[in-house]
Amino acid sequence: MSEPTDDILNPAAAPDAGYLEDDIKTLEWNEHIRRRPGMYIGKLGDGSNADDGIYVLLKEVLDNSIDEFMMGFGRQLTVDVTETTVTVRDFGRGIPLGKVIEASSRMNTGGKYDSKAFKKSVGLNGVGIKAVNALSTDFTVRSIRDGQMKEARFCAGELVEEFPIVPTEEPNGTFVQFTPDNSLFRDYHYRDEFILPLIKNYTYLNTGLAIMFNGKKYVSRGGLLDLLRDTMTDEPLYPIIHLKGDDIEVAITHAQQYGEEYYSFVNGQHTTQGGTHLTAFKEAMSRTIKDFFGKSGFEYSDIRNGVVAAVAVRVEEPVFESQTKTKLGSRDVGPEGPTVSKFVGDFLKKELDDYLHREPAVAEVMLKKIQDSERERKAMAGVTKKAREQAKKLNVHNKKLLDCRVHLNDTKGATEKKLESSIFITEGDSAAGSITKIRNVETQAVFSLRGKPKNTYGKTKKMVYENDEFNLLQAALNIEESIDNLRYNKVIIATDADVDGMHIRMLLLTFFLQFFPDLIKKGHVYILQTPLFRVRNKKTAKRHGRRSSTDTDEIYYCYSDEERISAINKLGTNAEITRFKGLGEISPDEFRGFIGADMRADRVSLHKEDGVSELLRFYMGKNSTERQNFIIENLVVEDDSQIS
Repeated sequence: MSEPTDDILNPAAAPDAGYLEDDIKTLEWNEHIRRRPGMYIGKLGDGSNADDGIYVLLKEVLDNSIDEFMMGFGRQLTVDVTETTVTVRDFGRGIPLGKVIEASSRMNTGGKYDSKAFKKSVGLNGVGIKAVNALSTDFTVRSIRDGQMKEARFCAGELVEEFPIVPTEEPNGTFVQFTPDNSLFRDYHYRDEFILPLIKNYTYLNTGLAIMFNGKKYVSRGGLLDLLRDTMTDEPLYPIIHLKGDDIEVAITHAQQYGEEYYSFVNGQHTTQGGTHLTAFKEAMSRTIKDFFGKSGFEYSDIRNGVVAAVAVRVEEPVFESQTKTKLGSRDVGPEGPTVSKFVGDFLKKELDDYLHREPAVAEVMLKKIQDSERERKAMAGVTKKAREQAKKLNVHNKKLLDCRVHLNDTKGATEKKLESSIFITEGDSAAGSITKIRNVETQAVFSLRGKPKNTYGKTKKMVYENDEFNLLQAALNIEESIDNLRYNKVIIATDADVDGMHIRMLLLTFFLQFFPDLIKKGHVYILQTPLFRVRNKKTAKRHGRRSSTDTDEIYYCYSDEERISAINKLGTNAEITRFKGLGEISPDEFRGFIGADMRADRVSLHKEDGVSELLRFYMGKNSTERQNFIIENLVVEDDSQIS
C-alpha cells in the first residue's frame, strides 16, 4: 500500500483549498428560481414551441383556477393573452385575503397539502404560482372574497406594492396578471396555436366549465368524446366508445391509419409523455379486447394498430416525474387505494367488455380492423426480416446517417440532451456537406437522401421495407415499432427552395402522414427555412472577397421578396444580390447562423380542419388530369408578352 501524499494529509496544501465559510451561499427563493428555472418550468424558449416555459407559466396559473372548479366553485374563467402578457380571472373562492402575499411569494406555501381541501389536485407542491412570480417583471395578484379585495404587485418575485384590503362589488375569485421576464425568455411572444389546445383540453376534462379565451367561449359537454371528435384527422371506423366511471374516463376507436394515437391526462394535466396510467390503459385495453374475441393468437400490436384513444384519471397526491408534470410516476391511485394498473384494468375489464357485448356491430368492425392488421403484418414478415438485415448490412450509422454524440454516448448528461437533439433530412451529398461541416455535433445529426423518394400515397407499409431510402430512414429515426422510440426530438426536413426541393418535401411529408401521422401530431416534424437571397454591399464584398466578422452589418439574408426589397433599399446602388438555388450553394460559414440558435424551422401541424386526406388525394393521387386542369384554370399571367 502506498503512503498518503502530503496533499491528502494536509488539505491546506491542495490547490483547491479555498473552500471556506464564505463560499457557502443561501439564495432567496426567487433568486434560486431565476438561476435554475429549468428545475421549475423545464426549458425557457421564446414561445415557438408548445413546451416552452412561457406556456408552463400560463398553465401554472390556470391550474389553480381549474382546481377551484373541480372543488365546485366557479363555472367560468377568462383568459386574455397578448404577445407578452397574460391575464387570468376565475370566479372561485379567492385566496384567503390574509395570505395573498404568502401564497404568491413564499415557497412551500399553499392550500393543497390537505387532501380535504383539494382532494385530487394537479399542484401539490406549493411552487407553481411562485415560479410565475419570480420569472415575471410584472406580476399582479388580486383576491376577492365576500365583498372585500386584497391586491399586491411584484417584480421578479420582489414585493413592489401592497394595497390594503378594500370593499368591492366584484364577485369572488382570483385575478392574476403577469409579464414574463424578457431577459430570461429572450424575444418571446405567445402564440395562440399553442394556447388553444391547452384551453380546449381544460374544457374536455372539466365538462361544463366555460373558458373565455380572448373573447371567444370554449365549453365541452361530451368530455373525451369531444376531444377525439375534434382532433381526429381520419374518420373513426366505428362510433367512438365513451366510458365513464368514478375518477376515470376513456374514449376509444380505430381509424384507417397506421400506428397508435393516445391522449392521456391525470387530474386535468395533459401527460404528454404518458406514465403509469397510460401504460396500464394500453395493456388493459388490449387484454380486454383479446379476451372478448377469444383469439389467443391475436398480438397486441394488431389490436392497437390504428387505435385512437384518450384516458383521464384522477388520483390522490399524484407523483409526477418532473415539475412540468408531463409523465405520471404514481403507482397507486391513493394512499389507501388500488394500484393504477389494477384500477384502470378492473374498469376496462368490466366496462369495455360490457360495451362490446351490447354493441355487436361495433365489435364486428373492430374485429375486421384487427384481422386486416394481422394479415398485413404476416404478409410483411419476410419482407420485414429482409429489410432489417439490409439496413444492418448497409450500416445506417456510417452510410446514410451522421449521428450526434448524445446518441453515441449513453451518459446521464447525454440522456438529458436528447430533448435538444435533432436530425436534418437533406437531399443529396452537397446539401448534407454544408450542414455536416457546421452542425453542432453534440445534438444535430444528418441523414442524406439519394435522389427523390417514392410517392407513398395509397401504398401499404410493405413499401417502407422494400424501399431502401425509407427503410433506412425509419431505422435511423428508430420508429419502426413505435414513435415513442424516436431518437431525435426534432425531425427537420432540409430541402432546396426550388421546385424539386418542394417536391421532395411533399414526398417526405406524405411518407410521415401515411405511415407515422403521430410523429407530426406530436410536433416532431419541422421544415427548415433557409434564405432565398443574400444582399450585400458590393464594395464590402469586393474588399473582403467573402463574408467576414467585420461586415455583418453589410449583409442581409432574405427569406422572401419583401425582405430582399427592404435590404436593397437599405444598401441602395451598392447592393449585390445572390439567389441561392440550393443548400449546397451556401457555404458552411454562412450556414452556421441558419441552423444555430436563430434557426428558422416551422413546425408541421396537423388538424382535423386541414382535410389532409383530400389534400393528399389531390396532390399525390393518380389524378394528374385533375391537377393539370387546376393549374391551367388558376394560372395568372401578368404580361401577355410572356405567352409564346
